[in-house]
Amino acid sequence: MAEELDQIELEIVTLLNKHAKKKFRNLFLSLHGYEQSQIFAKLDLNQRKISYALLTPKELANVFDDTEEDPVETAKYLEEMDSQYAARLLTEMYTDNVVDILSGMRPIKQRKYLNLLHGDEAKQVRDLIHYEDETAGSLMTTEYIKVTDEQTIGSAMQQVKREAQEAELVTYIYVVNKQNILVGVLSVRDLITHGDEEKVANVMTTRVLAVDVNEDQEAIAEQVRDYNFVAIPVVNQTEELLGIITVDDIIDVIDEESAEDYSRLAGVDTESVTRNPFQTALKRLPWLITLLFLGMLTATLINHFEGLLSEVSVLAIFISLITGTAGNAGTQSLAVAVRRLATNSHLKIWRLILNEIATGIIIGIITGLCVWLMVGLWKQNLLLGGVVGAAMASAIFVANLAGSLIPIGMEKLGVDPAVASGPFISTLSDLTSVLIYFNIAQYFLQLFIR
Repeated sequence: MAEELDQIELEIVTLLNKHAKKKFRNLFLSLHGYEQSQIFAKLDLNQRKISYALLTPKELANVFDDTEEDPVETAKYLEEMDSQYAARLLTEMYTDNVVDILSGMRPIKQRKYLNLLHGDEAKQVRDLIHYEDETAGSLMTTEYIKVTDEQTIGSAMQQVKREAQEAELVTYIYVVNKQNILVGVLSVRDLITHGDEEKVANVMTTRVLAVDVNEDQEAIAEQVRDYNFVAIPVVNQTEELLGIITVDDIIDVIDEESAEDYSRLAGVDTESVTRNPFQTALKRLPWLITLLFLGMLTATLINHFEGLLSEVSVLAIFISLITGTAGNAGTQSLAVAVRRLATNSHLKIWRLILNEIATGIIIGIITGLCVWLMVGLWKQNLLLGGVVGAAMASAIFVANLAGSLIPIGMEKLGVDPAVASGPFISTLSDLTSVLIYFNIAQYFLQLFIR
């Protein structure tokens, strides 16, 4: 499929360069909106300007509605267009997508395009653009179909036929009363299977799950996933229907939240891609400098046990083995805890902690025994193997417990658990592992040798 699309892209570029309007339009408009957006994103400035001349604003609006590019990048395309062309394009787009694009602009540019929009379109965009980012208000669209509870099924069907072309979704038809309060929902099946004279109020489903306009996008995504909705209505505090959030926006939210959580676990912004090495370094340095100071604590701790190391230098061989394994165990525990906290709102915290304690004990004992045998046979010294094995078991247990307790503690404090990054847990594990290792070694030496 990818090779086929690459071939089509080459053909489209050739047609653009030749200004072959009819052939270009026939080929480009035969593609799916996603494919059009993928090809459009790869065109250079000159080719894009030719496409503006060959495509109508409505046709290009479909491309912009389906694009996966960052809204900030999409906004740059508007600057390449004639102002009137850009205004007509924005008018043809779905309102929520227009809001996404304009939200990433500087205020002066934002006002410019808002002034180009007309009447209801401008009002809808202005109403939506003030909502806080990552809330229901910032995600919702106002292009949906609603009917009143006093209508008949026949009149509701006629209204759906009239408005379907402009609506972003026609799977659900929302029912409101005279005060625009959400009171029910109809499906297309309801309209088809009931007689024209029946009242909407007698057919509609009255138990409607809606979200508040200020609700966080992650919580909304969980509801849509749990209930398998194609869309979910958005209301204010008085239950007045304001808009709907469609599943395509929810998929974007899930992708965004996953990328954000992964970035935090990795301690770097994986979504921010730049070709400038200096900018990339500046984005990564804060975490690395913080971890460097934590690492210095580990170095200071090792220096504290310098006398022990000079007496039994073989202990130095196994420092990286213990700290590395404990760090890996802590990162595994962290990933599991963060995932469970994010996906299970009814999770019993004590059960998660007990599970991680048991897991840490089992992993620690098995790993410790393996290390005891390997070191004992390698160095022909079972006592040394016992020291390393006991330190390994203890370090893994502590790292495993820390990996689960830190995100739980953060959630209790109202902080996103994903902030507890993998590198942070690894560095913290280094500190605790070194402390455990040298104290156990010192104890064994005092017990069996001195």
